[in-house]
Amino acid sequence: MDQIVIHGGRPLSGRIHISGAKNAALTLMPCALLTDASLTLRNLPRLADIDTFGHLLNQHGVATATEGSHPGEFGRTITFTASRITSTVAPYDIVRKMRASILVLGPLLARTGEATVSLPGGCAIGNRPIDLHLKALEALGAEIDLAAGYVRATAPKGLRGGRYTFPGVSVGATENVVMAAVLARGTSVIDNAAREPEIVDLCHCLVAMGAAIDGIGTERLTITGVDRLHGATYAVMPDRIETGSYACAAAITGGELELVGADAASLTATFAALEEAGLACAPTNDGIKVSRANGLHGVTVSTAPYPGFPTDMQAQFMAMLSVADGASLLTETIFENRYMHVPELARMGADITVRGTSAMVRGVPELVGAPVMATDLRASMSLVLAGLAAKGETVVSRVYHLDRGYERLEEKLSAVGADIERVSDG
Repeated sequence: MDQIVIHGGRPLSGRIHISGAKNAALTLMPCALLTDASLTLRNLPRLADIDTFGHLLNQHGVATATEGSHPGEFGRTITFTASRITSTVAPYDIVRKMRASILVLGPLLARTGEATVSLPGGCAIGNRPIDLHLKALEALGAEIDLAAGYVRATAPKGLRGGRYTFPGVSVGATENVVMAAVLARGTSVIDNAAREPEIVDLCHCLVAMGAAIDGIGTERLTITGVDRLHGATYAVMPDRIETGSYACAAAITGGELELVGADAASLTATFAALEEAGLACAPTNDGIKVSRANGLHGVTVSTAPYPGFPTDMQAQFMAMLSVADGASLLTETIFENRYMHVPELARMGADITVRGTSAMVRGVPELVGAPVMATDLRASMSLVLAGLAAKGETVVSRVYHLDRGYERLEEKLSAVGADIERVSDG
């Protein structure tokens, strides 16, 4: 099992290319199941989760073809073709590896009238039930059975347009029902839909394939079903969480980075909090330049559904704020187990007190390198950030979490001055 070794204390300087968004890519890939034509996705990041989802699509009968890429180039272009669905079962052995696998449920059901999907896995950051996915699909006429760890959904006569109001915002459930509704007979209205940029990206891709969707980017989506979708070529949006993570890297090291390809419009709440904490953020011709303006200052941040502050940035902010002047208060409202990185940051000298859903972070003069263990994807990045700023050597174990969400992390950070390498602990 690999480890990442960091010798900290070096301000970062230079350009980092932002990869395609993992969360968007994992939502766009199952769109290939909705048509017998080819869907070509550009700017797909090279990540373990992308490969896993590709394997899942392959076993449903989707053929994949990857275009050649140039050395040093980030991202890749893959064409997915589901001429015929050969299996409507998403097995446990694949689904257990990543929660996004549940997103084949809606497309398979819409295309074939049936789908059997194992209950999903993913990061252990809290209970994330799929009941809203199932209730939304039932509103479109699906019949749902749960047995032996699998969800079986059927619609022998096809899905029909319906109306569903989410009792709470759910990104994944919104994605699933939107993909199902585009092939349903009649019109569907989805209220209290999630508004994340990744959902906007999904809707734009579906429209490019021939779907009829109104209200994109709002809480109400009106979808008029069509008989079939055609193929399309679509570019995955830049990763807003990777963008925010590298902005935190500039802040915690006192450096200056240009984040090439970054989209500031998808990060309003994140950049507002970064600027409040003392980061200067300025648009450039190629992206966004970030640097520490006048020290780091404590802030109060609460996670919330988009357009609020993203839960996927909470851990990285905590690492950054552990060396800020004064105290910060972070409140996690999305997942109940998302403070598992706190004991590891404490091993490096961070002063953090957790009470319920809130964490008080009191800034310390410096962090000290230590062996630490990653517990989930974003927690992994928080430990890397802490290691970049810490005095001495930090060794991060369980870096397979990082490989799920950050494309060629060590290469990108080394190019801007970090002393970081991947080693085998064997």
